[in-house]
Amino acid sequence: MRHLASLSVATLLMATGIAKRPTPVAHDPIFTLQEVMVPVRDGVHLQTVILTPANQTGPLPILFRRTPYGVPSQAPDSMPPNLKELAQDGYIFVIQNLRGRFKSEGVFKLSSQVDLDDPKATNETTDAYDSIDWLLKNVPNNSGKVGMYGVSYDGLTTGLTLLHPHPALKAISEQASPVDQWMNDDNHRWGALRESYDFEYAVMEQSDKNTNTNFAFETYDTYQWYLDLGPLSNINAKYLHGSIPYWNSTIEHPNYDTFWKKEAWVNQLHASTVPNLNVAGFWDQEDPWGPWQIFRHEAEHDPDHTDLIVAGPWYHGEWQTAKGDSIGIIPFGGHETAREFRENIEAPFFRYYLHGVGEKPAWQATTFQTGSNSWHTYTVWPPKEATPTNLYLHADGTLSFRAPSAGTDMSLYREYVSDPANPVPYRQRPISPTYPAGDWRRWEVADQRFVDHRPDVLSYVSAPLDHDVTVSGQLSAQLFASTSGTDADFIVKLIDVYPESAQANAWKASAGPSTGQFARSLNGYELPIAMEVRRGRYLTSNETPQPLVAGRPIEWTVPLRDHDHVFLKGHRMMVQVQSTWFPIIDRNPQKFIPSIYQATAGDFVKATQRVYSTGKMPSHIVLPVVR
Repeated sequence: MRHLASLSVATLLMATGIAKRPTPVAHDPIFTLQEVMVPVRDGVHLQTVILTPANQTGPLPILFRRTPYGVPSQAPDSMPPNLKELAQDGYIFVIQNLRGRFKSEGVFKLSSQVDLDDPKATNETTDAYDSIDWLLKNVPNNSGKVGMYGVSYDGLTTGLTLLHPHPALKAISEQASPVDQWMNDDNHRWGALRESYDFEYAVMEQSDKNTNTNFAFETYDTYQWYLDLGPLSNINAKYLHGSIPYWNSTIEHPNYDTFWKKEAWVNQLHASTVPNLNVAGFWDQEDPWGPWQIFRHEAEHDPDHTDLIVAGPWYHGEWQTAKGDSIGIIPFGGHETAREFRENIEAPFFRYYLHGVGEKPAWQATTFQTGSNSWHTYTVWPPKEATPTNLYLHADGTLSFRAPSAGTDMSLYREYVSDPANPVPYRQRPISPTYPAGDWRRWEVADQRFVDHRPDVLSYVSAPLDHDVTVSGQLSAQLFASTSGTDADFIVKLIDVYPESAQANAWKASAGPSTGQFARSLNGYELPIAMEVRRGRYLTSNETPQPLVAGRPIEWTVPLRDHDHVFLKGHRMMVQVQSTWFPIIDRNPQKFIPSIYQATAGDFVKATQRVYSTGKMPSHIVLPVVR
């Protein structure tokens, strides 16, 4: 492991041999802008903006981004913070609207299905290929090398080029790309629908091709709005009336059928076809899973070691903000992680592959490790030093590395009543709409004390740690649980509990001519490290859901994704277990019916949930502990 020093841009450029470009004075233009309509193979033309550096003196690589969110209508009059580090090296920036969005022709399908066996098919992979081909022939003074990058949907269109890359595509940085919308990205978590997000995002992108539309809620507290809505079928019956194609597809395909398997484009990827800097956020509230799957699929055949991943303490896309020195009130020890990522990782990556300057990355993974608040590099991920270690949930509400004593005492359990009419909110109420409010971004780091005394939430807490505990790799939960119903959800949260004496300087604020430092207390703060849901009907088959047997304890595997975190000495570990997480996850009726999306109000019932802690049924969290 190595600490990544926070070098300045100037230092990096001098060290790599790239001459720093003159800094324009205030009245000088930074870029010249040209808008063109790029033709692709089926005759559709795509609205594309070309930003050429005003001080360009020689051939430059193209950095290409494809988006559904709109392209700029005029050149920026100042350098955007997220482009500063890249622009220092010199690129021609190209931004393109996807087909069917804004002025681009064609139909926007909000889909990542790619069929490369059909020579007549058009998709985001073929559109990218054709666009790159046109740009190389029509953009003056380009070097013949192209890179692509982007966050979220722009990351998806970047990642999809891996399935059939243009020969001139020399490097990409896929950032927070979804890969499997049923399994664990934007729209679902292991088949459990992300109700509020899926609905609101589909409305935003498919209501009007010429704008990004935010649904007009009658109630600010969307928790209450979704609860009053009732069954999911009421969304079309009362509001959309079948007008949003993607929402219709969601409702028509509740299970992991052919539709969703075609959406899971990553299953076609089995090699590193282009050098790729995957980027993931540990608290990404939208796409925390996709980059890790792309990373692992590319690793199946990576002889040139061009498959890389970077992960940090970020919400969705925070690494492209100006600083990234905190998330919510959680500070990062003085690090400006977003700037450091761009200066020390992103810019050097593209510099090497597109300018031929600098050194090829020698690491496979780089993380900003939370808790210790330090950068680390790993030659392999997960690190070989990480040992799977069980953290046990005990029937007295404690949490420890000591296994329950042997025996078959079935009375060693804790239970609660889950009521769909009074679901546990996923963040503190009132819950504002997903878009355009900013508080959506940070809910995954919210203090969990707002629910830890609800009767339908079980909390398990360890003693204060007598030494640091470092976990690096994939986490999971193994619950042994039963329900009195015939279907159920179990949500598991792994939490870092700060000691009561904790204080942190969360941010620096400026007030007029003076700058003051404001401290926000982290006393007893319950910081979520990993959270996930499993839906009972899919425990045995994602394709064919099965009812649970009422009252029968079974094992629930709850994947908790990849993390790199240090639980510091004096902190406590906590695990929370609950069965509703509303409205980010739709309500399970807790009575098995063929499709939850067709449930009626009478299908929703209370259920008693039990979590067991016996020698034969030891519920536990699996932590990859680095000793």
